[in-house]
Parts: sequence; structure tokens; C-alpha cells
Amino acid sequence: MARIAGVTIPSDKRIVIALTYIYGVGITTSKKILSQVQVDENIRTKDLNDDQVNNIRILLEKNYRLEGDLRRDKISNIKRLKEINSYRGTRHAKNLPARGQRTKSNSRTVRGNVRRTTGSGRRTLTKT
Repeated sequence: MARIAGVTIPSDKRIVIALTYIYGVGITTSKKILSQVQVDENIRTKDLNDDQVNNIRILLEKNYRLEGDLRRDKISNIKRLKEINSYRGTRHAKNLPARGQRTKSNSRTVRGNVRRTTGSGRRTLTKT
């Protein structure tokens, strides 16, 4: 089992897919890395030799921000937006979509799946 950037890569999957288990590496980045290291995309992770794994690890750690560093950057960027009270920052603070999506009919899961109908479930007081 190969460990790259603190992540144990699954050994039964193709290496092009297995690299996407690292936070910050998608399928496009994975293909680019494998072409630079000259490793076949269809080879399984368990079939890689130690030299190939080391080359992949060195290339990833040298040229890309991964895992903890990337998560920390993402959180600090959101925190900065909240501190300067930008529109996007307030949307992040309220857990609402920040990029202009509509909220009347979509983003139900973010808003807590609140469904209101006419009358909105209010009870009327009756005199007894």
C-alpha cells in the first residue's frame, strides 16, 4: 500500500483513480502527473514499484498544495471573506449558496429542507 501526502492510496484501483483520493488532486491533475512521471494510467497501485511511487510523491509534494495545507488555505480564505463582511462572506456565515444560485426552489438541503405551503401551518385561536 502506497502512502502519498499522508493518505493511504487504495491498492486495487487504477493509479489514475487512486491518486484522486488525495485532497487537491482530481482526475485531470492525476493524468498530468502520471504523464510527467511516465507511468501508465491503467496500471494498478499494487503493481507500482517503489521507484515509481517515490517519483509520484516527490512531484506531488513539490508542485502542488495538498491535504492539510489546502484545507487550511480554503478555511482562511472563507474566514477573510467573513471578516471583511463581503457578500460572499455573509452567505458563507448563513450557510447559503455564495455564487448566485437561486434559493426559492433549490438548496433545500442547505436550508434544512424547510417546506412552507400556503397557510404555513399556523393554528387559529378558537374561543371556548
